Amino acid sequence: MVVAILSNVCIAVGLVFLLWGTWPLLGKRSVLFKLHSLSVADTLGSMAIVVGLLIRIPREWPLLVLALISLAIWNTILGYVLAYCSTEGRTND
Repeated sequence: MVVAILSNVCIAVGLVFLLWGTWPLLGKRSVLFKLHSLSVADTLGSMAIVVGLLIRIPREWPLLVLALISLAIWNTILGYVLAYCSTEGRTND
């Protein structure tokens, strides 16, 4: 019973993070700010959902831990690539 509640809370927090990261896309800030907030919230939301699944089905821990590591690495590298691509072509003269 407690495990199901804790799992549902983690999944709900993950969904809140996903929606919270999408909200700044509607604002008038710069594209880089929007991408940064989206990628951070998306990473935290996805990781919270995977932790909720890990609590719910612990027998799948190797796959879910691999998913957590992959999310952390992939989203970090994607953020750097997007930042690099957005500054390519600009000169600081």
